[in-house]
Amino acid sequence: MSEQTEKPRGKFFMGAPEESEGFFEAAKDGRLLIQRCTSCGEHQFYPRKVCIHCGSSAVEWAEASGKGTVHTYTVIHQQGMPVWRDQVPYVAAIIDLEEGVRMTSNVVDVEPSDVSIGMAVEVTFVDEGMYVLPRFRPA
Repeated sequence: MSEQTEKPRGKFFMGAPEESEGFFEAAKDGRLLIQRCTSCGEHQFYPRKVCIHCGSSAVEWAEASGKGTVHTYTVIHQQGMPVWRDQVPYVAAIIDLEEGVRMTSNVVDVEPSDVSIGMAVEVTFVDEGMYVLPRFRPA
């Protein structure tokens, strides 16, 4: 079996490319987008063609505050994929955004042992080469 030498492409994490293109384009500009339904006003993440709250197809991109809290997390100490081995240990987390949605990401710019549930975080953007992706750091 050959070793993977390139990180997986970020878009496969969020469904169909046509539904997530706006998210990735905004990230290049340092903006965090989530969807908002114009029918019921609720937010959702990850991008979908219809609102998960009311079923309407009237969803649009809305800029998120980028502020949130750590809902839960784990510290990755071992990595089987060669392209990420030099990054261990790192924190994989689920972030509760102020807008009421949850986003899976990483907590950066902090020692993994200092991360805690309920920790206030804010978005930052990391250029991963092929994509710029949102990460979260202590607020």
